[in-house]
Amino acid sequence: MGMCSGKPANVAHVSSSQFMEDAANHHRRNNSTPVKDRSKMGIFKKGSAGESFAMPINLKAFTLNDLKAATKNFRPDSLLGEGGFGQVFKGWIDETTLAPARPGTGLVVAVKVLKSESHQGHREWLTEVDYLGKLRHKNLVRLIGYCEESHNRLLVYEFMPKGCLENHLFRKGVEPMAWATRMNIAIDVAQGLSFLHSKEPSIIYRDLKASNILLDSEFTARLSDFGLARNGPVGDNTHVSTRVVGTSGYAAPEYVATGHLTRKNDVYSFGVVLLELLSGRRAIADERAGGVEETLVEWVKPFLIDKRGVFRIMDTRLGGRYSKKGAQAVADLALKCLNNDPKLRPTMAEVVDSLEQITATPKNVPEISP
Repeated sequence: MGMCSGKPANVAHVSSSQFMEDAANHHRRNNSTPVKDRSKMGIFKKGSAGESFAMPINLKAFTLNDLKAATKNFRPDSLLGEGGFGQVFKGWIDETTLAPARPGTGLVVAVKVLKSESHQGHREWLTEVDYLGKLRHKNLVRLIGYCEESHNRLLVYEFMPKGCLENHLFRKGVEPMAWATRMNIAIDVAQGLSFLHSKEPSIIYRDLKASNILLDSEFTARLSDFGLARNGPVGDNTHVSTRVVGTSGYAAPEYVATGHLTRKNDVYSFGVVLLELLSGRRAIADERAGGVEETLVEWVKPFLIDKRGVFRIMDTRLGGRYSKKGAQAVADLALKCLNNDPKLRPTMAEVVDSLEQITATPKNVPEISP
């Protein structure tokens, strides 16, 4: 949702024409839903690529004036962050009627404003409405409504007061997260992905990274930014062929090489996030630190050849306050997720089970590592 303002992501996006084609195919598949199931959908509209789609009826259709009032006319002091898509503003709405409320009262929301000139962003906007308008899970950010007025495209989400994981792991001056908090976040993210992968057809998130993991007041993690999500393969198909999109350092090597999209691509990205939680280092090294750009995976793997090597990659800001056995088990799980052969990677359901076992074991108590 753009509430992170750390190092810009190195993103490889599809071309506008390819994104339009992907979105059109996606919506054609969705619109094959039996008529009896369409009662859950709203009014059908035409996208600029000619595809038809329906706005979910459980989303609020805001007017632009509603959202101007909710955000104090998008004043700078309401700005939460910005990205390539546009800006995100803090706003307030009535909890019952969802009408704009006086600042400081009612329900706090985050309002994403799409750049009006961004055609590719419009396609991602439609995809986000399509998925988050229909999906509900405790580890997915809640989309409350949207605004589609003239050339304006906006989305209204629940506000996540702790911001994004990226800021807590990498921003200077932020209090370091405890080991237990990091493990709870890992479980939350794994559960969110497992939920997406369990749908029929499966949903492949395709852009898992620390800046897309938002945290509520209790540090519960929720996945955000579904603009690049895609339905997975169906029937006898082993993959979906796409143009490569996502963020360098997180994308699975076989996906980057072939464009073949499977659920195991998300598993690889999750392995990278696990390494970030362990090490406190970014998926891609900061080039300004000197030398050639190096991925976190490349840096970590030599240390993890032997079990005690994990202590050489652990985040020093933890001050040694973590479980040695827990850290070794999580590092081992990360390596399984990062296997070069996607067939040998675990499923996200298996990852959830593994993490729950690691955090539940009585031996997994805080202790000082060497």
